[in-house]
Amino acid sequence: MALELGVDSFASLVPDETGRMPAPTELMSNLIREIELADEVGLDAFGIGEHHRADFIDSAPAIILAAAAARTRAIRLHSAVTVLSAADPVRVFQDFATLDLISQGRAEIVAGRGSFVDAYPLFGLNLDHYDELYAEKLGLLLELRARTHVTWSGRFRPSLTDQGVFPRPHQAEIPIWVGVGGTPASFVRAGTLGLPLMVAIIGGSFARFRSLVDLYREAGRRAGHPPERLRVGVHAMGFLGETAGEARDAFYLGWVYMFTKLAKERGRFDVSREHFDALCGPGGAFLIGDPETVADKVLAASEALGGLSRVNFQMSVASGQHTAMLRSIALLGSGVAPLVRGATA
Repeated sequence: MALELGVDSFASLVPDETGRMPAPTELMSNLIREIELADEVGLDAFGIGEHHRADFIDSAPAIILAAAAARTRAIRLHSAVTVLSAADPVRVFQDFATLDLISQGRAEIVAGRGSFVDAYPLFGLNLDHYDELYAEKLGLLLELRARTHVTWSGRFRPSLTDQGVFPRPHQAEIPIWVGVGGTPASFVRAGTLGLPLMVAIIGGSFARFRSLVDLYREAGRRAGHPPERLRVGVHAMGFLGETAGEARDAFYLGWVYMFTKLAKERGRFDVSREHFDALCGPGGAFLIGDPETVADKVLAASEALGGLSRVNFQMSVASGQHTAMLRSIALLGSGVAPLVRGATA
């Protein structure tokens, strides 16, 4: 099966090249057009993140995806990620089952814990229960997917007693990916459950995640899951231009804006142009450049990680430049996808 290519967006509010900040309504309109174009050029998937902060407008990803579903035909539509720890799994399942009906079977869920913690206090949750919340709610989400009437009890949600959860999706089984960062236990959990894995790699190199991906595959093997069930995807910074320089320059302004803010919050990001260019180079984990260079790097990433099923390009830090975003999506579909599919079919 050929390696799939997609785009992920966090619907982030970043200034354009003139310093103008787009209005939220403008950004949302641009985002829907970008999803439409991704469908038109034959990309496989589009994901919308979930954040509860002033600099993002993606707090309700299922609603954005539903709007896109009504205006697209073939592209898979998924979260990137659903912050499951801070959500009610019943409502998550209902939202995505509804999306699946609107899209006629194109919905997917990438369930994670989120890279920000804002959702936890917002919904009255204790961060001390960070992992327990996720484990319990993922288990319930899988129960809801497996059967219409569920009897279940847990620590963080009222019990269910043979209650029906509706609507049921168009697909027999909505794909549920486990979104992970760099915690070994998360890779093992996904493998043990036999769920596809989506790895967020936003810096460093792809090769440094190989040992974690191997942990996932070994856990899946030990649990008795067939290798074809243990799909691995990557979410990585990516952007296309006619030339490598054009792609880097278009992406850099939004990237440095966003990550300078994160560096002030977390104090662990190097946001220099030198560091950025190194990440765009052969050894770095940024998929930024002209189509031929990026296609080669996607294939190299797949080899480094023992074979990938999907690569999603996180383009949205450049979303203040809508024209450049559209060009990048078009080049991903017309330039990168044929090369990657031809090499991996």
